[in-house]
Amino acid sequence: MTLAADGLPPLREVVARHGLDARKALGQNFLFDLNLTAKIARAAGPLEGVVVVEVGPGPGGLTRALLAEGAGKVIAIERDERALPALAEVGAHWPGRLEIIAADALAVRPETLIARAEGARLRICANLPYNIATPLLAGWLGAEPWPPFFDRLILMFQREVAERIVATPAERADYGRLGVLAGWRTRARILFDLPPAAFTPQPKVTSSVVELIPRQAPDPCDARVLSALTQAAFGQRRKMLRQSLKGFAASRGLDLVGLLAQAGLQPTMRAEEVQVAGFAALARAAGRHGAEGRQPERDGLRELGDP
Repeated sequence: MTLAADGLPPLREVVARHGLDARKALGQNFLFDLNLTAKIARAAGPLEGVVVVEVGPGPGGLTRALLAEGAGKVIAIERDERALPALAEVGAHWPGRLEIIAADALAVRPETLIARAEGARLRICANLPYNIATPLLAGWLGAEPWPPFFDRLILMFQREVAERIVATPAERADYGRLGVLAGWRTRARILFDLPPAAFTPQPKVTSSVVELIPRQAPDPCDARVLSALTQAAFGQRRKMLRQSLKGFAASRGLDLVGLLAQAGLQPTMRAEEVQVAGFAALARAAGRHGAEGRQPERDGLRELGDP
């Protein structure tokens, strides 16, 4: 049997042996090129003494790269039971350094990851399944307390999602709710792209690896309020704030004109013109004046339509 540089079989052989055909329903697109998985792992480094959380490892290409690059431990969260034997082989190759959680990543609580890290630094690095990438990121951005349980996120998204994550009002077409939430709590940037041909099966779009480093002291405001008001503002992004936020203010019994004035925003502005600091100021004002009578909210940070 031909072995790869890390002493394990090539990923294509692993996939064939375990019958791991990528499934669209699970958002799977496998990355077989170990040079590219190593590039992603290096982007997450240095990894010595770090516990890396990986979501959707599949046959374990990125898992192998993270371990080869020196990660103290990898916690791999995988819901596809077909992939577990392949991951177990990776774990046997690096004894004691791979822990597998067979679960839906959306259901894994931060407390579980913190406990399994046993006091070591936590970092999240993943080629995220397309169908849960945005909800996962939203949940991590909404982590409480802040600074969060992780020290960095290195994540792969479809290019168009990556552009929304790093967008500012200078990129109005891409700037939206996701860009506000990411810009509020992190410093986000696109590191590099991967072409469709790098994946099996080939997606129709380019993918991008994004780095998000938590801000230690983001502008203070309630994450739930910020989420709700950005949902309202960008839900009607072509309308002026005095119109798009009318429902948001009315549902909380708030004086919209007064709130906008406190935040230093003009009622005639549109959402795409408002800087992250402006939205944080508006959320702060709404939080001060809307505590009484505020309606219970769903965790909007877990559901990002991000128009």
